[in-house]
Formats: sequence, structure tokens, C-alpha cells
Amino acid sequence: MRRRLPIEPRRGQPASDGGLLAAVVLTAALCGPGVVTAADRATFEDRPYPGTISLAVDLTDAPRRIFRVHESIPVKPGPLVLLYPKWIPGEHGPSGPLVAIAGLKITADGGQRISWRRDPREMYALNLKVPARVHSVDLQFQYLSPAAGGLFGQGVAATDRLVALEWNQVVLYPAGFLSRQVTVQPSVVLPDSWGFATALERAGADGGTTRFDPVSLETLVDSPLIAGRNFKRIDLSPSGAPPVYLDIVADRPENLAASPEQLQQHRALVREAAALFGTQHYRHYDFLVTLSDHTAQFGLEHHQSSDDRTDAEFFTSPPRYTAGATLLPHEYVHSWNGKFRRPAGLITPNFNAPMDDDLLWVYEGLTNYYGGVLAARSGMWKPVQFREYLAVVAARMSHLPGRSWRPLQDTADEAQVLYQSPRAWHNWRRGVDFYDEGSLVWLDVDSTIREASGGARSLDDFAKAFYGSEGGRLGPIAYWYEDLIEALNQTQKYDWRTFLDRRLQSTEAAPPLDGLARCGWKLVYMEEPGEYEKAYETARKVIDLTSSVGLLIGNEGDGAQADPDTVTDVLWDGPAFEAGVTPGMKLVAVNGNKFGGNILKDAVKAAKNGTQPIELLVEYAGSYHSIKLDYHGGNQYPHLERIEGAVDRLTAIARPRAAPIH
Repeated sequence: MRRRLPIEPRRGQPASDGGLLAAVVLTAALCGPGVVTAADRATFEDRPYPGTISLAVDLTDAPRRIFRVHESIPVKPGPLVLLYPKWIPGEHGPSGPLVAIAGLKITADGGQRISWRRDPREMYALNLKVPARVHSVDLQFQYLSPAAGGLFGQGVAATDRLVALEWNQVVLYPAGFLSRQVTVQPSVVLPDSWGFATALERAGADGGTTRFDPVSLETLVDSPLIAGRNFKRIDLSPSGAPPVYLDIVADRPENLAASPEQLQQHRALVREAAALFGTQHYRHYDFLVTLSDHTAQFGLEHHQSSDDRTDAEFFTSPPRYTAGATLLPHEYVHSWNGKFRRPAGLITPNFNAPMDDDLLWVYEGLTNYYGGVLAARSGMWKPVQFREYLAVVAARMSHLPGRSWRPLQDTADEAQVLYQSPRAWHNWRRGVDFYDEGSLVWLDVDSTIREASGGARSLDDFAKAFYGSEGGRLGPIAYWYEDLIEALNQTQKYDWRTFLDRRLQSTEAAPPLDGLARCGWKLVYMEEPGEYEKAYETARKVIDLTSSVGLLIGNEGDGAQADPDTVTDVLWDGPAFEAGVTPGMKLVAVNGNKFGGNILKDAVKAAKNGTQPIELLVEYAGSYHSIKLDYHGGNQYPHLERIEGAVDRLTAIARPRAAPIH
């Protein structure tokens, strides 16, 4: 549990209250733990920045992945420090794409060129001196969107037919002020005939320029924009509710064709979220969906929108729709969990103060749990697909030997590094497991509440009380671990501190599967995959034999690329590991037959009834090797099976709560 410092908000105090200078993490980094000086408070004095920054972004060259920026910043003569956003909310690390900035030229309002120098200890800070009688400086530069690779906003953001703009990529701002106290007037120029969507309010248009209402820098960064030649907007709002839109851009017009059934499911998602939380904390909401196989693929939450980038055929390919069904529900839940109610360590004074990720098992883990639940309640998944999804998650966490040395809490504490970690040896190294293992922990909490209350209460009651208060308020409201414990106890009296501490600090080999058992189900393995796993393998172009021979082959998903014959990961101490297989090897042949996914699966199946090892021919570092894989357990695909005589709570969890619209 983190010690509270004087400049943090009191328990339950809104983060936007005057006096909250959430520079605690930055202060600790500069002065040591617990040291807060008068100078630190003055550094982030809570007062408006004088004047309004003008930010004009020209995206007409976006098809070449060039964003042209003109920024005008009111200033006064003397030293000035300009910052490029480094810690991006939702990305949980210092991921601002600084290397993509080029061509920076700074001039005074009279046209005089002003020299600048980068801080040698903080690459995201520029130092300059404003000449006498100068009242504004103009910045011109380009943001060069990557052509390949990258995670989140560091990835590919444009094709010749669409673009996704994150405003943090194209803005510099003055140091010394809270980001919510810096006002920006944004505008954008798009290629001819491109439609667009954003949570920003339009102020007007002049020629090809669209202007937006002035907003705080905090709100600007929280309001991405998508645009494209092929654009469609669909109203998902229930009658009388705040507007919710599904905004889609795609490389090809045929990919815009969401079916009537899919749209009904997305409208049900909005109703189910309202039933879960009891209120909304947005004035309007936009799902900003980018459909492309040529951009980075991820979801990034925002308060009144979400940046959802996924496969081109998301709506038109049933496997891809099934595999990606949790994307929009997950990001939508973040409007409540993460944006309205936020861990105190993630509320910082500006975008260059470090964040504390210790509660990501709530921020992301609980969101991941409810993303799956809402996918089921909205009809995006059938009940059996929801169960198969949980089986895959349980199996994934069951084949994670890294649990023996790295506890769940540490995957959150080190998140800023683990997001960038390679897929090789993931099961031993561990990655951002607070998503999947977090889902199992919160299923455990949910089922415990249901059991202890005799079915009278559930985690839904906690969600409504903790995230559904103060309807219509944007927040954010800060919370700490002890606030979470208190809220759980108000829902159902229990020793939640011991319950959660044990799961967060455990180095036991077995994952937390008590929730499944309490829900009346157990993890079993069968020779054939379920519908969800088939869809996942198809959509992600992956062959997952982790539960059998201990191999993961092919594309890693989430925008990362691997050849379909390349070993992506090897289960530590598993059969393939013992045989000498290592990540990065290319599979050339299986038992003398040219490698293919079905060829390998058939060989694993056949070996179950024999004694001969599976023979692999691999290429590694320019050499060929023959490997004998002595495994005879057959294919092992995870499923859930009913526990005889146990109460089936899982069906109740997945059951819709909102009244259907006929």
C-alpha cells in the first residue's frame, strides 16, 4: 500500500478540486520518497495559463503519413520550457513518440527565429529564451507517422485512405502549468471528401479547415480524431440517453458493412453498460473504429470516446468479430473505470510527470473482466463462447511458470516496461498479465460476493456504487487501494484485504481458478478446440499449442507481426523446451512433411497413439537442425465443464440485465 503524501487528494476527493497537485510521483523522483517542497508546489501552481494556444494540424499529406503542424503559443519574455507529451494516459508508460517529430522551427511573432536546445537529461523538454517585447511564439514541425511496427501511438496511424490522429503526437506545451489549466484551440485540415469523427465539439469551418471549441490540453489529448475516405456514423443511443455513436473508417468501403444484428448488439452494449453502472459520465460518446490491416491495432480508452483499431474485416468476418468482441466493451467500460474513477497514481499534473501503475489490476483487470461479461450480455458472444473465452484465459494463466517468481502485483508495478517486452519467453518472463489474471481475480471476487450473500448481491452492486455515483460528472475522482477495500466491504462484508493481498502477492504455480469452481465450472482439456479458440487462431494468425507440446507459432496479435512458420514462444520446461526448441526458430518440416498448422496438429494427434517422437526440421540463425519432440499427450484445447451438483453462477453472470428493445 502506498503512503499518502500531503499534495494528494483526500480519499474520495475529486481530482479536479483546487489544491490537487498530483505531482507526487514526479516529486518522489526528484526529491526522494515523501519529500515535498514549496518549490515543487509552485512548479505546478493551480492557475490558468495566460492565453490560448492555437494548434492547426494539416492532414492532407496523411496518405504519406506526414502530419504538418502549426502551433502558436502565448508567452512572455524570458526563459521558456516547452514539453512534448511523454506519459500518455491509457498507455501506462513513457511512450510519447518523440522520435517522430521533425523539422521543428520556432519563431517570434515578428518572424525572428528563436534557437532552442533539448534538455540533455530530459529528451522531451526544450529550453529557449523568449526575446523582449515578444508575446507569442510560432512552432512549425511535422509528425512522421511510422511506416511499420510500434505499440499504441508509436505505431502506424495512417494509410492512403484513412488516418487516426492522437493530439499528443502533434502538440508541445509550456511547462509549469497543470494540463487542465492550459487552453488550446485546435483545428484540422483533411483530404478532400474525407469524413471524420471526434469527441471534440465543432466550432465551425472555413474552406477546408474545421475548427473545434477551445478545450483544456487534458481534454484535447483525451479526444482523438479519425478520418477517412470511407466513413460511416451510426447512432447507438437509447431513447432519452446521452448520444452514443459508432464511427467507422475503413480502407475499403465494403468493410463498413456492419450487419443489422451486429448493430443491435452494439446498441445492447450501451444499454447493458447503463444497467451495470446506473449512470453515464459523458455528455456524448464516440466509438472511433479504424478498420485496417495496415495500421497498428489496439484499443485506447478516452472519457467520451475510444480509439479502437482492429482488423479490416472485423464486421465482415465472423471469426474476426468473435475474436475481437471484447474490444469495444473493454474500452467503453474505461469511461467509468479509469476515466471517471481513477487510481490516484495515474492522475498527474501534466503529461510529463511519471505515473504509478500499481492499481492496473483494477484499472485494466476489472475492465477486462467486464469487457467479457458485457460481450456476453450484449449478445456479441453466445454463452458458450463466453465460457470458451474464460477457458482460454484460465489455460493461458495455467501455463505461466513465471508465476513462481513474479507475483501479479509486480506485473502492474513494472507495466511501463512490460508493455514493450518481447513475446519470446513471455510465459517465464511474464508480461502485462494483470489483464487476463486480473479477469480471473475479479471473477473470484464476483463469485465470492454472490456466494456469501446467497445470491442477493454481486460485483455489479460494487460497480454501480463505486463507478456509478454522481451521474453526468466527468471527474476524474481519485481512489487508493484502501478505498477499494472499503467499497467492497460496503457491498459484502468479507476480509477483502487478505483475499486480494494473497492473490496479488502469490508465487504459487496454480492460477486463481477458485472463481470458476465457485461458479460451478472447471477447466478441462479436449482434443478439439472450441468455437472461440478457432476464431482466435484464425483472426490472430496463430497456432497455439502451449497446452500440449508447449509451442506458440505465428503472429502475436495486437499489430505485432511474425511469420506463420516462426516459433513465437516456447513454454518454459515444457516438452518443446526440453527438446531444444527456442523462440525465433522457423519450422520447415514435420515428420518429413512441409510445415503447416494442420500438419503439426495432425502429428501431435497421431503421436498420442504411438511411441515415436515427432520430428521437426527447423531453421535457426542460418543453420538447419533436426529436433525430436518426444510428446504423446495429444492435442490439449481448453474448455469449461460443469461441476456436478454445483450452483451455476456463470450463466447468471452472463445473463443480460437491460430490458430488450423490440
